[in-house]
Amino acid sequence: MTVPDHVARPGAAPAVACTGLVVRFGATTALDGVDLVVRPGELVAVTGHSGAGKSTLLSVVAGIVTPDAGEVLVDGRRVGGVVAAGVAEAVAAGVALIPQGNGLAAMLTARENVLVPLLARGVAAAHAPARADAALDAVGLGEVFSHLVEELSGGQQQRVAVARALALDCRVLLADEPTSELDHTNREVVLRLLRARASQGAAVVMATHDPEAAAAADRVVHLDDGVLTTP
Repeated sequence: MTVPDHVARPGAAPAVACTGLVVRFGATTALDGVDLVVRPGELVAVTGHSGAGKSTLLSVVAGIVTPDAGEVLVDGRRVGGVVAAGVAEAVAAGVALIPQGNGLAAMLTARENVLVPLLARGVAAAHAPARADAALDAVGLGEVFSHLVEELSGGQQQRVAVARALALDCRVLLADEPTSELDHTNREVVLRLLRARASQGAAVVMATHDPEAAAAADRVVHLDDGVLTTP
């Protein structure tokens, strides 16, 4: 039987390998011995109630949060250390994050919010504008690319954040509640784009509390007070 392109091959080397991750914030244990492997071409949904540790898990993989124990490997490359070093390591390993809350620069236009990260990652100035415009077109924002962030609705801002990550064309795409501000039509658009990235060989990890979004994934794992299980 032919395996569909969007399903990860079992023998593929992991794109993301988390082993024994423990993260504590004071007396609160956000992650408690989390093991997770995500392979190229796989879309994995991480579900769980608010405060279960979903955002923390993605932040550890992105190098933003340093675990108290355990390690993260991205394409066999360790991500960790102090926060600044961890972020640099994650970027070098090919990780992009769609953060909860979007993380857009309010003083920039939609286009500039997508363009600046491309230039920062070394994309040639001759090619970066076309990539930024294509990503904004893909999320249906081609007509508002010159608008400042504050002029956009919450859903439009979320789609700019999605476009920013997609334009980077990274090997690992982390999406933290990427559909929370979207109506049904735009939610379907974003989910199709995440699926397309997986089909192109990226490992995609999506934190979500939306059952319909989770149903679009190849695999669902569940976090409950920092403990990861498979439903």
